[in-house]
Amino acid sequence: MSASLERGLNAFREVMDAPIASFFNSCVHCGLCADACLFHTETGDPKYTPIHKLEPLRKLWKREYTVLGKLASLVGLGETVSDVELEEWSPLVYDSCTLCGRCTLVCPVGNDITYMIRKMREGMAAAGHAPAGLVEASRRTIELGSPMGIKLKAFMAQVHGQEEETGIEIPVDKAGTDYLVIMSSMEILGYPEYLGSLARIFRQAGISWTVSSEAFEATNSGIQIGVSDIARQIVSRVVDAAEQLGVKYVISPECGHAFSALRWEGPNLIGRPYKFEVVHVLELLDQLRKDGRLKTEGKTDKALTLHDPCQIVRRGGIVAEPRNLVNMVASDFREMEDPGMYNWCCGGGGGVSAITGAEELRFKVFRIKKRQIEGTGAGTMVTACANCRNVLEEGLEHYKMDTRMIGITELVAEHLKQEDAS
Repeated sequence: MSASLERGLNAFREVMDAPIASFFNSCVHCGLCADACLFHTETGDPKYTPIHKLEPLRKLWKREYTVLGKLASLVGLGETVSDVELEEWSPLVYDSCTLCGRCTLVCPVGNDITYMIRKMREGMAAAGHAPAGLVEASRRTIELGSPMGIKLKAFMAQVHGQEEETGIEIPVDKAGTDYLVIMSSMEILGYPEYLGSLARIFRQAGISWTVSSEAFEATNSGIQIGVSDIARQIVSRVVDAAEQLGVKYVISPECGHAFSALRWEGPNLIGRPYKFEVVHVLELLDQLRKDGRLKTEGKTDKALTLHDPCQIVRRGGIVAEPRNLVNMVASDFREMEDPGMYNWCCGGGGGVSAITGAEELRFKVFRIKKRQIEGTGAGTMVTACANCRNVLEEGLEHYKMDTRMIGITELVAEHLKQEDAS
């Protein structure tokens, strides 16, 4: 057995907890998870059945954690996992799974298949079978602080650019404020107007806030690749900065996996509760709306539809908030088929958009999103995840669709009352 395979199998053993064992034991092989997975529905290939993607982990579970498996091993009939098999399974575990959670949602016995694949990636990465794109993103995160290689100088350039654009000073490293704003790499590089929009909204609402020069980036490549040590380091940067500044809240950006890593997995990763609360930006904006502190005027009469980011909506439970905000500024909001918790993924989450070899498959499965968009007849699509937005824009371009994309925060900022928005 190679050293890398041994590391991978040991990682499988480490993640083999009671939930995973019970999930394998309770699976009734009904196949409903296949019908919920866009990689299966859009290709028709049974290898993309979600529970099948876990086959190497299942083999180890059966061999080492079941009575029949142990007996079979004693007489030389136990199932084994090889390095070759793990290499063959890498595209199934990474390229064709966005960790969207739709398979988990439909499982009739409540098996969290998404959780299982997230844990299986720990072993795949330890065995050296993680995709090169995610490996490099993780390396850049540890060495530079960002999976896209964004350094503080680049971030500050965007901060100053938005200050010039809005005429509003953006606080940096201001201690004692209520809120710490963190962004994702995609927002910093591709959608810096998100920060300017927040500055305008927060000025109107009288929000006390800051950004940090030590933790301006929230994207968690450790969660995506399946290396908890990296995920822990990334979360710790945010936690350390927030606690040093003494903020009461950390605002998770319009980024699905950044939100799930910080809100749900973070305390377990660092081994203690936070000294602050984590709120998603949509939760905060909707609360400001309820409190009468978010004041807009006018409504666009353009037909709008909404893409629900999986980690924020299905896995995060933030369903009503984006709809409340869109309806606040739009008179013709059209839901897609299968909205909210049942939404279909953009096809690029879970690190898939960073895997070059997955691009052809990603565009193929985008067809289901294409049908959803076309079914609404809307010319503009809003969302609340920068990675989703980028993946959707690439899909729209690939299929030559004339659909405009905009983030919910920017959409709301466009409709702020004029005396407050300038």
